[in-house]
Amino acid sequence: MTSLALQLKRLALPQSDPGLLTRKEVASLLFDPKDAAQMDRSSFYALGCTGLEELLGIEPAFYEFQDTLFSRSSLTLERSVQSREVNDKLDAGISLFLTRLCPYFLLKPAQKCIEWLVHRFHIQLYNVDSLLACALPYHETKMFVRVVQLLNINEATNRWNWLHCLQKPGVPLARGTLITHCYKDLSFMDFICTLVTKSIKVRHSANCSQLRVIFSFYASTIVPALDAVEKVSDTIISKLLPYIQKGLKSSLADYKAATYMIVCQLAVKVVLEASLVDTLALQLSKSLVREPVLAKEGLGCLIVLLQNQKEGAVGPRAFGRLCCMSSLVETLQVMASVHDVSPLLRYLLPHLVHGVFSTCTGERRDHTGLTQSLNHVCLFLLLDEYLSQSETSEQHITSLNQRLLPLVRLFESKYGGALDSVIAAHVGDVSDTEQKQLFHHFLSLSMSSGKYQILGNSDTSLLLSLKHPLPSVRSLAVEHLMGIITSGQVRHKTTFSVLIMSVLSHFCYKQVFIDRLDPEDTVSSLLSLLQRTDLSLADQWSVKLPVLTAAVQLLSDPRVAKGGAELVQRAGWSLLPFLVITAGRPDSAQLQLARHVAQSAVIAQHPLTVDWAQGDEPSANRPRCVCVCVCVFFVPSGEVWWNPEKLDTNTCCYLALICRLFHVVVNGAGQGASAGSFRELMRLLLQVHLKEAPLLFRFLCVLWGYSSNQGEQLDVKVGAVLQTQALYVGRALLSGQPAATLADLASAKSPVFPSLLACLTSPVREVRRAGLGALQSLSAADASPFQPITEKLLKHTEEIIADPSYISQSVSAKGRSQQKKLQASMEQLLQIIQAPGCPSYTACTLLSALGQVNGESVLSALLPLLDRLLEQSGPEPPTLLRHEAQLLQLVLGKYNEAAAPLLAKNQACVDLLVRALRTSARPHADIPSFQITALEQITKPFFSALPDEKVQQRLLAVMFDLLVESRNPLVANTVSSVFKAIAVDGELVANELTPPEKPKVTVTVQQTRRSKALQSGEAGPEEGAVSWDRVTLILELLQHKKKLRRAQLLVPPLFSLLASLEPRVGDQGNMEYTKQLLLSCLLNVCQKLSPDGGAVAPDVLDEDKFNVELVVQCVRVSEMPQTHHHALLLLGAVAGIFPEKVLHNIMPIFTFMGANIMRLDDAYSFQVISKTVQTVIPALIEVSQNNEYTVNKVSLDIFLIVHVFTDALPHVPEHRRLPILAQLVTTLGPARFLWVLMLLLFKQHATHTASSASEKDAALERDVDFWISLCCHFEVSDQLTSLIRILQYLMQLPLESIITSKQTAKKKEEEEEEKLIFSVEAHSSKELRHFKFLSVSFMAQLLASARFIGKVRCSRGESLPALQQDKGLLEEILRYIHSVARCVEENADKPTAKFWRALLNKSYDALDKVNALLPTDTFITVMKGLMGNQLPSVRRKAMELLNNKLQHRTQWEEPQVTVLLQLSGNLLSIVGKGHGKVAEEEEEQAVNRQTALYSLKLLCRSFGSGHQEAFVPVLAAAVELVTSPDEEKNVVGSALLCIAEVVSTLKALAIPQLPRLMPAVLHALTHRKELLANEIYLLSAVTAMQRVTETLPHFISPYLQETTAQVGERAESSSSSSSSSSSQLAVRLASLRSTVATKLPPRVLLPTVTKCYSSMVTSKQGELGPLMSILQEHIGHMEKEQLNAHQSELTAFFLTALDFRAQHCQGDLEKTERIEGFVIDCLLAMVMKLSEVSFRPLFFKLFEWSKTPAEDKERLLTFYRLADRIADRLKGLFVLFAGNLVKPFADLLRQTNAAATDEPLFDPDDDGGVEKSVLLLRFVLDCLHKIFLYDTQRFLSRERADALLGPLVDQLENSLGGDDVYQQRVSKHLLPCIAQFAVAMGDDTQWKALNYQILLKTRHASSKVRFSSLLMLTELAAKLRENYMVLLPETVPFLAELMEDECEEVEHQVQKVIQEMENILGEPLQSYF
Repeated sequence: MTSLALQLKRLALPQSDPGLLTRKEVASLLFDPKDAAQMDRSSFYALGCTGLEELLGIEPAFYEFQDTLFSRSSLTLERSVQSREVNDKLDAGISLFLTRLCPYFLLKPAQKCIEWLVHRFHIQLYNVDSLLACALPYHETKMFVRVVQLLNINEATNRWNWLHCLQKPGVPLARGTLITHCYKDLSFMDFICTLVTKSIKVRHSANCSQLRVIFSFYASTIVPALDAVEKVSDTIISKLLPYIQKGLKSSLADYKAATYMIVCQLAVKVVLEASLVDTLALQLSKSLVREPVLAKEGLGCLIVLLQNQKEGAVGPRAFGRLCCMSSLVETLQVMASVHDVSPLLRYLLPHLVHGVFSTCTGERRDHTGLTQSLNHVCLFLLLDEYLSQSETSEQHITSLNQRLLPLVRLFESKYGGALDSVIAAHVGDVSDTEQKQLFHHFLSLSMSSGKYQILGNSDTSLLLSLKHPLPSVRSLAVEHLMGIITSGQVRHKTTFSVLIMSVLSHFCYKQVFIDRLDPEDTVSSLLSLLQRTDLSLADQWSVKLPVLTAAVQLLSDPRVAKGGAELVQRAGWSLLPFLVITAGRPDSAQLQLARHVAQSAVIAQHPLTVDWAQGDEPSANRPRCVCVCVCVFFVPSGEVWWNPEKLDTNTCCYLALICRLFHVVVNGAGQGASAGSFRELMRLLLQVHLKEAPLLFRFLCVLWGYSSNQGEQLDVKVGAVLQTQALYVGRALLSGQPAATLADLASAKSPVFPSLLACLTSPVREVRRAGLGALQSLSAADASPFQPITEKLLKHTEEIIADPSYISQSVSAKGRSQQKKLQASMEQLLQIIQAPGCPSYTACTLLSALGQVNGESVLSALLPLLDRLLEQSGPEPPTLLRHEAQLLQLVLGKYNEAAAPLLAKNQACVDLLVRALRTSARPHADIPSFQITALEQITKPFFSALPDEKVQQRLLAVMFDLLVESRNPLVANTVSSVFKAIAVDGELVANELTPPEKPKVTVTVQQTRRSKALQSGEAGPEEGAVSWDRVTLILELLQHKKKLRRAQLLVPPLFSLLASLEPRVGDQGNMEYTKQLLLSCLLNVCQKLSPDGGAVAPDVLDEDKFNVELVVQCVRVSEMPQTHHHALLLLGAVAGIFPEKVLHNIMPIFTFMGANIMRLDDAYSFQVISKTVQTVIPALIEVSQNNEYTVNKVSLDIFLIVHVFTDALPHVPEHRRLPILAQLVTTLGPARFLWVLMLLLFKQHATHTASSASEKDAALERDVDFWISLCCHFEVSDQLTSLIRILQYLMQLPLESIITSKQTAKKKEEEEEEKLIFSVEAHSSKELRHFKFLSVSFMAQLLASARFIGKVRCSRGESLPALQQDKGLLEEILRYIHSVARCVEENADKPTAKFWRALLNKSYDALDKVNALLPTDTFITVMKGLMGNQLPSVRRKAMELLNNKLQHRTQWEEPQVTVLLQLSGNLLSIVGKGHGKVAEEEEEQAVNRQTALYSLKLLCRSFGSGHQEAFVPVLAAAVELVTSPDEEKNVVGSALLCIAEVVSTLKALAIPQLPRLMPAVLHALTHRKELLANEIYLLSAVTAMQRVTETLPHFISPYLQETTAQVGERAESSSSSSSSSSSQLAVRLASLRSTVATKLPPRVLLPTVTKCYSSMVTSKQGELGPLMSILQEHIGHMEKEQLNAHQSELTAFFLTALDFRAQHCQGDLEKTERIEGFVIDCLLAMVMKLSEVSFRPLFFKLFEWSKTPAEDKERLLTFYRLADRIADRLKGLFVLFAGNLVKPFADLLRQTNAAATDEPLFDPDDDGGVEKSVLLLRFVLDCLHKIFLYDTQRFLSRERADALLGPLVDQLENSLGGDDVYQQRVSKHLLPCIAQFAVAMGDDTQWKALNYQILLKTRHASSKVRFSSLLMLTELAAKLRENYMVLLPETVPFLAELMEDECEEVEHQVQKVIQEMENILGEPLQSYF
């Protein structure tokens, strides 16, 4: 392609394409190109704006583009004509938008926005890179292919040409292709990286989660590209490095993660330069410290980098950064468990070790597990670095040692082997003296430093010296060790023990050890050494024997005894277990050790083994006897039990030794080769120590039962195996005993049976089985006292073996004989349990087994044990053992319902329980105190089973005392729980509440009052005072007490306490709290006595005992709201029980409530009020019903109560007012007292004075809303009843507040009631009037409220009694209206007349609302009656109510319609009463007649279509009214409206009335001027005519001409008025015209129009407009056939009508133009319906008509105006008929040009000649402009153009009409005409001629012509645009001349022309000048 072609291609932009507007395809992303070509720009703009709005809902950052890329101005912006700066700014905006749009590319809103940018800004051509950057992350989607298909990338030089292969097939871009292109084209790789950075840069919000798709694309493209490339070149690395650095510095986690992946891939793929690796590692470390969001990933990247690059490439800078990473150690720990982190550790450890010695700061310890090689390396480096500090000062070494100590200790604990190997390797390498010293320092840091200490003589470590093969070296090592001990350098006991084990064999040094060390430490260490030896590992005895033997010899040294006899004895006891031999061989090491122990001095001095060491060398049999030869004086004698809890220490040690021996011997005798020897040992053991049977079985009993002992007296563990073995031994021994011995063993003095019984409760099955076997052997003793128990147990052997708890059931007796025997046996067993010698753990086990054995005998037998245990649990004796504490609990558990009778018989039993209750000791933390245990035994069954009330009283007293005395909250809670659970008699509690010296339970009200009077004097004695703390606690317990018998007995003491509490002046808060408790208790008593709130029998509670006055006094005196609440709740409860007593105090109660409680804003106060109202008031009403005498008093009281509530209402919180009053009225009965409350509220508002009118209105609105809400809380029937009562009360009130003597006296009670509601004497007349008005106003508002109507709607279908209430309410309100109407008449001349009228209107308003609520049938009946009322106002109101109902209801039932139609007779009778009345009454009657006619009209509208015959009399009566000459005009107007409605309904039935109706209406319109002055009447007449014409169009032809004339006349008159009625009249007239035009046939209407025109054209020209509009609309509705049939007639008419200007102008051009316009509009309506064939002759006929006569030029005006209008309507079709007009146009242009001719077209002497010429010229220019504008058929040939060119251009010189007319004609008519003329020519040669002619005009002498020529040039250039370039050379000289024009205005205009031409043509014109 040549350079010229390339230049042309650059210039060939879409905007400069000549075929832009005619292209068949348009680039589009969402639509088919052909479909997109059919859409206009506004559609694309709307689509783009819609997408932007949806995007704004997702991302607000797009808002800035709303005023740029998506603004209204962008619709007209053309890129091709803009400057470079504008285009650059536009490109920047588009690039920014597309970058932000990238994350949302696949969303539909984003695609809509791109569609707009493609259509308007052609981004597929100008912004290819930005568009592809937006779509490239989605390269595998169809939408990306659509974007690629938009691009023009065919050229091979295009950077995106590699995507060209995707355009035709339309397949997505493969990932492999993308990756290949990425590493082949590095500019594309840079493009991808730049895409990421741009996206990050333009984000507004901190949350960049939307960019995740871009980061994913970035990583998934670059990483595979690096992997796919064969060799990563330096160029690729240099391209990527800047972006890698940006990614590592970024705070975005996704971007950083992608960068990590790229770095890893680079590290794996290529070996980088060391400096680059160091830089990358440093950047990675910085990123981890700066933003540690991806710690594991960053460290992993660093590990990969270190693993794949050269070792040592990373310098120390990265290490310094990594040390600042807070989570480094934790992260490495996590990673090390899964991955290999050694590359990173290999890098870190040398720097860490070096850092320890190079800095004084502490080092972080790395707990990460090291591999085997790393730990050696690390330790080696550490030691090597430490030894290199030879030139460091001693102080620095000390500081360094302090820092290294925890690190070395950590290595020693975790990697001890590595530390040993490293130190051992350095031992031989250290040669320098300074290094040796440093090595010694390092060794001192280790806990095992001694073994590596270097000895000077041997030149090796201490550990190696001790193991050296040369004896001399070993000796030196021991000497050195001795020196260490001598100098006291040993620091650790563990080290000391190891040293002793190492050197004990060197006896030559034992003297030094014993002399230097403390005996206590020596013994402890030696014993620790012996005890660490595992006795079960026989194979190690030979190794340890010399050491252990030496240790025993050291313990026998006399100098050890210096530590004291106790130390020697402890050593002896510790050596005794070594005498027990388990090895079977005679030569075993165990036997040898035992021999050494037996011969030691410690054993010889021990009291148990004295003289053992004397004698000859022990033989082989001696060891077996050694172990069993123990002195017998240690055996406890004279005791039934061997109780370890009671034995002394020596005996316990002896028993422990025997038990261990027994365990060893039994285990050895069971099996093995030495079983015989052990059996022999067993025999010896039994013979020596347990020779007698009692002793033997006492020992066995210890073994049987010791497993349940939780103490450690014997320090022996008896497991289940040993216990089972002992039981089997016992069974075998029992089987072989003689009968006498067996009897002794089974007696009550023997512990055998209790011990075996305890074994049966073991949780181990084998123990129970063995126990039963032993018990079976014991059962051979028939005389045993425990035989009954034994037999029962043996009967249930299997059950006991299976379930250990079954033993409790098995010992229960069933028969009487069995029961006695069993009870005797049980008593024997209990005697054993309570015996002092019985071990507590055995006793606990036995009592647990006897858990179901209860009764008086059981408890009685255990009382001594309880006494003894309680004695021991006191504060002075030692603490009880755990089992003793448990035993005490078990004994207390026997206090149950079965043993309860014993408490009445045995005083000691009660005393012990009381002692237990008062014992607060708790010896063990996990065992509850005895006090709690004893309290828990007082259960409901136990307390109820107590036969004596004294015992109950005592227990209650103790519990209450504990409550007062104890400070333990657990005790208080337990007492509360116990008291709540037990059933208590009220007398017991009353006795506790009453002071001791006063009589109990017999307090009366009189006594209470007397005591109160006495207390008002001096205080009584102190012992007689009430303990208020105790009383308070008891009252608190009573608050929740439910199980209380004879609760009424509490009433007298409670009132007594309440009376005694009143005068106290102490702590007011506590007194008030106590008062509240008393009142609450009284309330609980009342609720228990009367759950339903009813009366109580006198024998239950005497009325005199209830002191209501005292409760009322509490209300009055107290200042605490809580006290008030409790008192009121109590009074409410008492009101149901004793209503008479409350009745006497009712008003103080409610007065107090109104003054105090109602003002509180809390839920509890509201509940108190509700409860009081619900309880007190029903009780009062019940009293009034039962006692007729008190009815009136109760009513007055209730009135007063309501008054109290009303007065208190302003002080009640607003949200509490409605619930309180609703509760009050609900309780009183809304049907009886709602009206009273409402009237009191009205009175309160009426007497309230507000400061301003606005406050009054606001208060009224607020109060009315509240009143409506209150009323709507109740049923509709109650509300209606209340309204009736209100009306009745209002009618009883006088007119004024002054009471005259004529008023009748009423009953006193009724007067009182009236005064309570509204006292006429106490209020002014103004307040009375306000009260009445407010009452009636509220009634209307209530009946109209939505809530009331909703309740009515819901209740209508439920009950029928509401109908009677509706009738009653209607009657009452009508009666009240009658009363008020009479007052209006009476007070017409008084100042209060306005008030009464307003009250009457409000009453009528209320009546309307009642009417709306009435059922239809009732409503009709009532209305019929009201229409016959004597008062005209009542009749009128009834008709208005009927009209309202008819207007707002659409559905009626047929019976209702029949009844409504019967009302027409009543209405016609009212209409007919028009004469014989006085003037005033007649005026009112006229209003009634109008209302009646309106009612008839509504009836006809609603029911006329179905009942036409019923309205024929109505039409006749109405016509009669219209024809009557003397009738009042308003009545006639109403009659006409009624006629309009009736005629439209009756249709054909109205025809007989037309001869009378139409003449009368037309006559009235024509002649009755007084009627026409009334616009309402005129509107009614026109409405009647319109409806008649519309209904009967075929029957009005006799009246058509006159009707048409009237239409025109009225239309003219209505157009001159601007009132609202005139606008309605205009609408009616337009409707009438439309009816005449559309309903009548042409044969009837056209002659009428012709006649009307003939009559109007001379005298009524103003009425021609409406006439022409009728004809125009008529023509528009004519069918084609009708138009063809009447075309000649219409043509003749229009030729006549068009001649109006010539015949009837008379110089009034404005009127002529208006009328002529009507005619032309009408003619155009016909022209638009004609075909071309029909129109052509008509047009030429009109053309010929315009030329004749020749001397009359008026027709020219008409014709060319018509031609202009036709051209405007026909557009391009008119060109077909305009060929013959070219020459006339040219002639007329010359004739009207004042500069070209001296003979004017119109006579200048004639009026308006110039104006006519100007008008004609305007018509010609406008017509030509439209011809040129719509020319599509090349109408403007060269000849026609030449004919018109000169005359048109010459018009620039035509100054016809003056300067103003000239300027207007040039700018609005001439310039558009010539410009369009140039466009229509389409020939550059003709353009040159035209342009030259215009240029010649620029040299005209007149400045205005030159100015107009410049305007013409501008317009011409704007039309021709770039085509004007060919005309520019000849234009510039003329413009240059004008630039120096003498006229300044012309000179300025030239500059503007040049500037506009530059803008239009797109290039500067200065080069042409």
